Amino acid sequence: MRTPKTGNLLIIDDNEDLLKAAKIFLKRHFVKVDTETNPDLLPILLHNEQYDVIMLDMNFTKDVSSGQEGFQHLDRILSIDPSAVVVLITAYGDINLAVKAIKEGATDFVLKPWDNDKLLATLHSALKLRQSKLEVADLKNQQQLIYADIDRKFKDIIGQSQAMQKVFDTIEKVAATDANVMILGENGTGKELIARAIHRHSKRSREAFVGVDLGAITPSLFESELFGHKKGAFTDAREDRIGRFEQADKGTLFLDEIGNIPMASQSKLLAVLQNRTVTKVGSNQQKEINIRLISATNMPLADMIRENTFRQDLLYRLNTIEINLPSLRDRTEDIPLLTDHFIAFYSKKYSKDIRKASDSLLKRMQKYQWPGNIRELQHGIERAVIMSNKHVLQPEDLFFQNPGDVDRSSETVSLDHLNIEDVERILIRKALQKHNGHITKAAQELGLTRSSLYRRLEKYGL
Repeated sequence: MRTPKTGNLLIIDDNEDLLKAAKIFLKRHFVKVDTETNPDLLPILLHNEQYDVIMLDMNFTKDVSSGQEGFQHLDRILSIDPSAVVVLITAYGDINLAVKAIKEGATDFVLKPWDNDKLLATLHSALKLRQSKLEVADLKNQQQLIYADIDRKFKDIIGQSQAMQKVFDTIEKVAATDANVMILGENGTGKELIARAIHRHSKRSREAFVGVDLGAITPSLFESELFGHKKGAFTDAREDRIGRFEQADKGTLFLDEIGNIPMASQSKLLAVLQNRTVTKVGSNQQKEINIRLISATNMPLADMIRENTFRQDLLYRLNTIEINLPSLRDRTEDIPLLTDHFIAFYSKKYSKDIRKASDSLLKRMQKYQWPGNIRELQHGIERAVIMSNKHVLQPEDLFFQNPGDVDRSSETVSLDHLNIEDVERILIRKALQKHNGHITKAAQELGLTRSSLYRRLEKYGL
């Protein structure tokens, strides 16, 4: 069975008879075979066509045996296309010349007159090398795009709202410093993303970013987790262990849920921040630490200070700079951007062909209160992508934890100002709430067709 044709081939030689014979033989194996007697035309040929393999004679009329002309033309080819695959041909079996040719960038070396089978094997090997080079070049290009995306400021933080622009401005100002930062915001607003963005744009970006969820650490393990312990310091201490402060040395330590630290542990944390040293549990030896500290909480620290459940002197140490993250309901103009992002991400992850959210769904999402903020939005989109069989997500595809939060405007109409549209809007909203957003059931309840209900949803922004 004949191997299918593949690849473009260029042959440069001053022997026209050789070119004719080579073309007759090789055009049965390559998609395209071009020949040329004048090597000075190489720049034009290479700019007009992309060749997978180039066969180049080493000796032209000026110098019939040394191969110097071939080396000059080889350099010219590689300067135009560094990934070019060149097979040099000559009538002289000089092994030293062959070695030099390989060192200069040639892929292989064949002798005239050649054996057709050997020539074909050499060219097919060269073609595979060309394909590998192109694949590597593609990977490098993709890597450059990835690095460019990584280097894009705040790439993980999606938002164009004025509220988020203020956050971005603060990050830019504070990132280059070593000032401690306190990030305040509700659950699901992206506090860790902000912390990572600060680290990525800081002088410590090449060092470790170590995150600790203090809400998940029991008081008994607080010191061990943060400061480390020596073997035998307590029952389960079977080996020495460094704490999170040492892990983050020279880098950034992110303490999430800082408001959950018990008062007894707060004093120990304060001592470490004041002295810039840690002492492992079971040891008397102090170790200096050099960290940039970022903390975060959703708890009202000012109220906790008044209630004597959080130390004011610790707060002074933690919040040299304070960043307040807006809730999603305070940046509703970012919801379409976030929705598009999560639809694209989960459509790819689950191999679904879902392209966007409908306008009616976006309007409804912008009226919803989002108690879980971006995390709730993300999980809602993921579920909708998994469950939907449509190309465009509709309101019934997204599950709202509390449908009554979709629109907290008046649920009743004053009898003094009767308005048919107000009545219709409230009836539609109540039908949707009753049937948990199921369009078909709500339409049946209202005596409408699905298309009629969709038109009203668009009209009223539901």
